[in-house]
Amino acid sequence: QVQLVESGGGLVQAGRSLRLSCAASGSIFSLNVMGWYRQAPGKQRELVATISSRGSTNYASSVRGRFTISRDSSKNTVYLQMNSLKPEDTAVYFCTYTDFDTYWGQGTQVTVSS
Repeated sequence: QVQLVESGGGLVQAGRSLRLSCAASGSIFSLNVMGWYRQAPGKQRELVATISSRGSTNYASSVRGRFTISRDSSKNTVYLQMNSLKPEDTAVYFCTYTDFDTYWGQGTQVTVSS
């Protein structure tokens, strides 16, 4: 089992920045992918960004160039630096960890005001 604890959400004005963190604990496998998804009210959950244990990254087109995903493997922690935030980025952001299974965090609210 893997546990994920997210932090860093909040309320911010459009154009500002936030950084999300997610710490994984438990049975961590050396080869894994960690990432962030988000779900806005009335919408389906969607991929934001992922990063493999080897450092390969993948971004949704809507956030590419504004968001940066990174990880500190020594701490089993993944970060999402969100710059130039827009009101449409408002959502609950979920951290994920995938090895042979996928685990989800509890979610952290990000609200961007116009």
